[in-house]
Amino acid sequence: MIEKARERVRHPVVVANNERREHDVQLRLADAITRFAGSMRFIYIHAVIFGIWCGTGLFGRDKYPFNFLTMTVSLEAIFLTTFVMIGQNRQSDFAQAKADHDFQEQEVELRTNTELTRTIHQLTTEVHAIICGPDHAHDDAPKS
Repeated sequence: MIEKARERVRHPVVVANNERREHDVQLRLADAITRFAGSMRFIYIHAVIFGIWCGTGLFGRDKYPFNFLTMTVSLEAIFLTTFVMIGQNRQSDFAQAKADHDFQEQEVELRTNTELTRTIHQLTTEVHAIICGPDHAHDDAPKS
């Protein structure tokens, strides 16, 4: 029972988003690439590759190593930028869905609280009339 109390309760939008992502191969692939590209392992691997490439001229086999290196890095930057934009679009969609859900929930809660406040006011007025008599009751209860 203690373990159930420790279970993380997720927002309904988070649950729906996670389920949608689990069933879409392209989204899972984009997530994996973005996760890897945003890691320190990515930085270390690139530092080693570029260090070797610049230090040896692509192991001495490339006649113009810096031209090819520049092209390779540019292509990689194009793809990584695209994955970042995909991630930003995904985050934006997720944030909007969560905001819409939260707004709807807050509107329901506001209506419920308003009804409760009116009911409490009406009951308080009725109790006051019973205790103090009808001559002392204030007739300022909101009309439904």
